[in-house]
Amino acid sequence: MAETSKPPLEILLSAPRGFCAGVDRAIQIVELALEKFGAPVYVRHEIVHNRYVVDSLRRKGAVFVEELDEIPDDGQPVVFSAHGVPKSVPEAARSRQMFFLDATCPLVSKVHKEAQIHFKRAREIVLIGHAGHPEVIGTMGQLPPGAVSLIETVADAEAFQPRDPEQLAYITQTTLSVDDTAAIVKVLTARFPAITAPHKEDICYATTNRQEAVKRIAASVDAMIVVGAPNSSNSQRLREVAEREGCPVSVLIQRAAEIDWTVLGTLRRVGVTAGASAPEVLVEEVIDAFAARYAVIVEVVQTAEETIAFNLPRELRPAAAA
Repeated sequence: MAETSKPPLEILLSAPRGFCAGVDRAIQIVELALEKFGAPVYVRHEIVHNRYVVDSLRRKGAVFVEELDEIPDDGQPVVFSAHGVPKSVPEAARSRQMFFLDATCPLVSKVHKEAQIHFKRAREIVLIGHAGHPEVIGTMGQLPPGAVSLIETVADAEAFQPRDPEQLAYITQTTLSVDDTAAIVKVLTARFPAITAPHKEDICYATTNRQEAVKRIAASVDAMIVVGAPNSSNSQRLREVAEREGCPVSVLIQRAAEIDWTVLGTLRRVGVTAGASAPEVLVEEVIDAFAARYAVIVEVVQTAEETIAFNLPRELRPAAAA
């Protein structure tokens, strides 16, 4: 197709998008462990929910497992994923004298600490989140069975019956829909006015910022492309936010090859964003795919600046090697 015959297309590129500080730190932990200790470095669960990232680390020598019993006693490092793990996992690692590095996002660790404080103060704990998500499993696993009740929907919040409404607290998964969570919290606070809220919002800054960026452009584009994995909670929420804001077509894809051009239909303006686990190279790949079919103009729509960075584990800091 000759360049002059390509139809025009405006791409509104959400910012912030893609990697957050927690994801960046988790990937660095695996890469630095490989550099310092050599392959293999074992990783319990996907370090972050992105196949491209996982495959890239696997090529460098990372070995991904679901449980510790899949790991031989060879003295090589074990990394726990950014989503966090139940307390039983590091306990099992210590019992086998494993050398482990915890890549849990510090903002997830904050929720773990909140849960432990509430438990010490004899509060019944409600966790707003999605059943089966690794972060939820890790958070509930900080405390004895039955200490945390999971609420997924407004209907769950309306039906919930606490042991004592005066001794109740809620925490949340960090990657939820801001609007959906607000609706659940509204029900809980109306039913249980004494409920203790987090001192600071549990939904992380990156999740909030990416959803706000999508809201800014969703109603003004013909389609929204969210680059991310189907098992990535924050990526799924971005697709839902775009849909809710009135975008006619909102799709979640892992790679440009997954774009279904027939579903997108006639396009004049497209929004593109990426979940917090998706590297920028995949966003560039999507823009290139559009550029092969359209005369593309890209406009970045910036709604927030992100400057947060998290410290690496002491074992991997440059000073530790000195």
